[in-house]
Amino acid sequence: MTEPVLIAENLTQEYVLKGGLFGKDRIVRALTDASFQLEPGKTLAVVGESGCGKSTLARCITMIEEPVAGTFMLNGTAAGPETRADLRTTVQIVFQDPYGSLNPRQRCGQILEEPLVINRPDLSAGERTRRAREMLDLVGLRPEHFDRYPHMFSGGQRQRIAVGRALMLEPKVLVLDEPVSALDLSIQSQILNLLVDLQERLGLAYLFISHDLSVVKHVADDVIVMYLGRPVEVASKEDLFVHQRHPYTKALLSATPVADPMNKKERIKLKGELPSPVNIPPGCPFSPRCWKATDICRVDRPDLTTGPHAVACHHPE
Repeated sequence: MTEPVLIAENLTQEYVLKGGLFGKDRIVRALTDASFQLEPGKTLAVVGESGCGKSTLARCITMIEEPVAGTFMLNGTAAGPETRADLRTTVQIVFQDPYGSLNPRQRCGQILEEPLVINRPDLSAGERTRRAREMLDLVGLRPEHFDRYPHMFSGGQRQRIAVGRALMLEPKVLVLDEPVSALDLSIQSQILNLLVDLQERLGLAYLFISHDLSVVKHVADDVIVMYLGRPVEVASKEDLFVHQRHPYTKALLSATPVADPMNKKERIKLKGELPSPVNIPPGCPFSPRCWKATDICRVDRPDLTTGPHAVACHHPE
């Protein structure tokens, strides 16, 4: 059995919301008790509504932020203050906006070389340029693109540059924070195929964050469904798309469009709004919107079960 390249246990992140001159500070619970493992060559998708903690999880795993509780290991090394600088080259991130994540004042070649300038000071300028040109070819761009600025590229080409920059330090884990949501559908498929090809070539592990379940169905091996910062269902892609055990997952999948006019399915419309992470309701946080909620759901928060298809629900399917 392959050893996991990433092991996270009970990752929790909170933010302090200042109350102003006379108000009290409040706590925003953005991420609570997220645990998972990720193996080389595999893709773990994290899905859920906006505000469910997906991007917070990405920032914690890439060490942009330090979680307030919980631990995680990268390549067998625990992430901590003394190891964080070395581990940052092990995990890299590709952001959602392919234009906003690139420096408009730098040429494509400079963007690709920058990670080496910062993290590989022993390399000569010629070696950095050689590696950058090789990466340009690996992500499907032409040699003449090396000296062009980001505004001279299409959205798909910019995302290819962003992927190439993330791979310059030869990471083991790539965090993909909605990498295709800002692209046209035809370009989305090209970038997804590129990511699949790179994973097969380099043995990369992907933490794929998305709200588009049709994309997740195409690329993921396993899926974590999150609600208000907590994982509520964890399963393989095959199990999750065939049999959803949590009502929230069932509602999410019912809202996914199907490109088959003969395949009609019932849309589950959730009542009410997503509760505030500042004031999470007692018991199961999904209970105010759940059609299966009973009295126990409103007072007792269910724990995530163990096993290949885990669920946090008092009345699972």
